[in-house]
Amino acid sequence: MQEIVQRIPQYDYLYLGDNARAPYGTRSFDTVYRYTLECVEWFFQQGCPLVILACNTASAKALRSIQQNDLQQLNPNNRVLGVIRPTAEVIGQYSRTNHVGVLATAGTVQSESYEIEISKFYPTVSVFQQACPMWVPLIENNEHNSNGADYFVKEYVNDLMQQSASIDTVLLGCTHYPLLQKKIQQYLPANVNLLSQGKIVADSLADYLDRHPEMEMRLSKTGKKQFFTTDSAEDFDKHASLFYGKPVQATHIELSN
Repeated sequence: MQEIVQRIPQYDYLYLGDNARAPYGTRSFDTVYRYTLECVEWFFQQGCPLVILACNTASAKALRSIQQNDLQQLNPNNRVLGVIRPTAEVIGQYSRTNHVGVLATAGTVQSESYEIEISKFYPTVSVFQQACPMWVPLIENNEHNSNGADYFVKEYVNDLMQQSASIDTVLLGCTHYPLLQKKIQQYLPANVNLLSQGKIVADSLADYLDRHPEMEMRLSKTGKKQFFTTDSAEDFDKHASLFYGKPVQATHIELSN
């Protein structure tokens, strides 16, 4: 959201963190789909015509089902977009060797969504994936800058690079991981590009709105930003402020289980 607001600040934004049920990365496809659908329905009830699943696991495990099976019934004029396809559309431009690494949650890796989507745009690119199950808990517990975090950063980065010595581009396939970016870079070879999704997704969204004026006209434009969480607003505010780069004040909401 930080990158999107910087790119197109004129719109009104509602952000929902499903913190009571996070992380999604270790949950089953059915559970992630159900949780994500409930969040999408909540956004539609608030009057949002366009929802971005700013989560790789939700994009991998729920987006297609919602687009194909639920949107027609919920509101056929609304749209739900994810973060995997915009990244897949451009990632081949960053690699000279056509060997791309993805660091992600176990759920995103198991879905093989990056391999599938990247192959559509860059069939000659080989994708190597590494699940990093300890990274989100480290970040959520504000331990990502600790010495202890280095152990798990080094372990997962080494596991990825051992899959192919030709990897020259590595994608942070989870919206939490940019907070570990400096540590990750330390354990990557100097010649490897490390990509964060924020700017890629923001540029893609701006382009989408340029190409879909019928949607762009439906978006309110007062620059208002509201934050909501399904868990403690106080805890959310502390963590969200780290990501957003400025103080955040959220409101607690309840979603059905």
